[in-house]
Amino acid sequence: MTGIIKYISISVILAGLLCPSITTSGELTHDFKSPAFSGQGYGQHVLTVDQIEHQRRKEIQEKKAADAAKAKREAEGTTLAKFLNNLESRIYASLSKQMVDNMFSSTGATSGSVQIEGATIVWSKDLSTDMITLQVTETGGSVTTVTVPIGTFGF
Repeated sequence: MTGIIKYISISVILAGLLCPSITTSGELTHDFKSPAFSGQGYGQHVLTVDQIEHQRRKEIQEKKAADAAKAKREAEGTTLAKFLNNLESRIYASLSKQMVDNMFSSTGATSGSVQIEGATIVWSKDLSTDMITLQVTETGGSVTTVTVPIGTFGF
């Protein structure tokens, strides 16, 4: 047995020595994969990174705006908010009805004024021209004037 093992090991060693081995070598080079280090395509790389950052900031702003709008809708959708909105609407409707009744009444005052949320509404009736002048002065100082004829409306 030892003779066979010697014979096989000698055969393997001779085969290794007698078979030519081909090896090749090349120049060792190193290239950076990132254009930030290599300098090749760097301008395009910077533009791409900037575009990605800009898009991400825009998405964050849009999400914040959407979340704020959702919160506002949810707050306005509560039963209490609906009730208060309806109540406010009815109060303003009642005030405007009283003002219109006073303006077009044949008896009573010929002028009046009211302040609502910082805006001043002044009206006056000129019986000689049969005209009512309504002047609304807003908190910013802008003035809107409306002149309405008396008695030419018919339903």
